[in-house]
Amino acid sequence: MEYNIRETTIADLDAIMEVQKQAFGYDKEARLVAQLLKDETAKPFVSLLAFDKEEAIGHILFTRAYFSGKEVSPMMHILAPLAVKPAYQRQGIGGLLIKEGLHLLQAIGSEVVFVLGHKEYYPKYGFTTHAAHLGYLPPYKMPEENGVYWMVQPIGPTGYEVGKGNVKCCEELNKPEHWRNEESDR
Repeated sequence: MEYNIRETTIADLDAIMEVQKQAFGYDKEARLVAQLLKDETAKPFVSLLAFDKEEAIGHILFTRAYFSGKEVSPMMHILAPLAVKPAYQRQGIGGLLIKEGLHLLQAIGSEVVFVLGHKEYYPKYGFTTHAAHLGYLPPYKMPEENGVYWMVQPIGPTGYEVGKGNVKCCEELNKPEHWRNEESDR
């Protein structure tokens, strides 16, 4: 099957919300995405929708990240969230969204991308687990055994030489309630 992926527009908000609600089975992520899309500190962001013909079936959002306490920070992003409607999961759509998003981030000069997510899934797309061990501390302290879920991927020419430090997200994502990984609670 062939899917179409494109950057979102304001007119896509309802489709984005529907994808998020169906993928997660509740409204929390959909509400977060709506807030992130309005957050000026999240820009420049990359927001993509995947379509099967005219139906929106997947969404991914990358928002701006910074090094906490530093006046100048390289352009960095965090992937949150990635959603695919249940009927379309396990068909490679999430991977297509990740790859296209990383490509667009490189084009705008982003150096590093972070994700808090599934330890088996994201490394397939170039993310390295235990980002804290590499000098990229998460926005909120997490138990050492959960560090495997905090991941990083350099995408710019300087690689890991871009700098190190505590990562701070845009205002809407930099809240403690967003830093619990359900997978890490098992």
